[in-house]
Amino acid sequence: MPKLDFDIITLGHGSGGILTNKLLEAGVFDLLSNPLLDTHHDGALLNLTGRVAFTTDSYVISPVFFPGGNIGELAVNGTVNDLAMCGAIPKYLSLGFILEEGLTMAEFWDILVSIKGASERAGVQIVTGDTKVVERGKGDKIFINTSGIGELHPRADISIKNVRAGDKVIVSGNIATHGMAIMSVREGLEFETTLTSDTAPLNHAVLALLDEFGNDIHLLRDPTRGGVATVLNEIARDRNVGATRLGIDLKQAAIPVLDEVAGACELLGLDPLYVANEGVFLAIVAPEAADAFVRKLRTLDYGHSAAIIGEVVTEHPGQVVLTSRIGGRRVVNMLVGEQLPRIC
Repeated sequence: MPKLDFDIITLGHGSGGILTNKLLEAGVFDLLSNPLLDTHHDGALLNLTGRVAFTTDSYVISPVFFPGGNIGELAVNGTVNDLAMCGAIPKYLSLGFILEEGLTMAEFWDILVSIKGASERAGVQIVTGDTKVVERGKGDKIFINTSGIGELHPRADISIKNVRAGDKVIVSGNIATHGMAIMSVREGLEFETTLTSDTAPLNHAVLALLDEFGNDIHLLRDPTRGGVATVLNEIARDRNVGATRLGIDLKQAAIPVLDEVAGACELLGLDPLYVANEGVFLAIVAPEAADAFVRKLRTLDYGHSAAIIGEVVTEHPGQVVLTSRIGGRRVVNMLVGEQLPRIC
């Protein structure tokens, strides 16, 4: 951390004057330096070719530091993953801070360092941004907004319209880990093992899968807020139109969940299917490619626990139906209300 003549964020750091420039020059610009950001212009001028994906997201997680990461790393990974789910190769991010008066520079610096590390791991550049400061008590240390741009992979054809009966539903890893890690520190719960967030950049794994399987990958989604159940319900709802109306069958025994996460969910009366994830994606894949897809995914970073967990079916259109470990069947509805607020 550079030597500064202030230890905390004040309203003056959002004024656009000397304090703002000190904050940006000594912190943001030096740490995140790249040729596009170094112009210090009102925006970034980009060279892009072909089809482009664009996404935006905001992060209000509480607490801002949690086992396995912090809000800065989460913001980069989340936006990178949104682009990857579109079948795009992430290139550039914007970074907007809303800082609360009283945030310590030590905390802000830790978040900036995490942003730098996450950007490097994902292979993206921060090229433009903004910083605002609100009065003490009108924020919660820091909120972050990120937008991302990426170039579409030449073999990507990711669309809900491509989902068809017989497609396999694949999850890339253990579910519910992020949400339960946040809940454990927020509620002061003590477990025998420390639950750690799964926040991670998934773009490199998705790129390798697109290289090999191309348009056999019909749809990609990251099950963040609302978890796996909500995302699959959205897919079933959106395919419950037209001549071919589809639903989804799930197999409970096939869904990977860490034992400590399953135990924490049981203790708190939560269903892992509804708990947020930050390092997991769902793929709807052509049946003839599904087994090879899973084998490949298990060789890639963050995909070692990948599994086929269900199938797209013509029965019960618009619904997700789970077969339990003992053979019972129940409808898995979309999440009602907010199970875990401010999870990302």
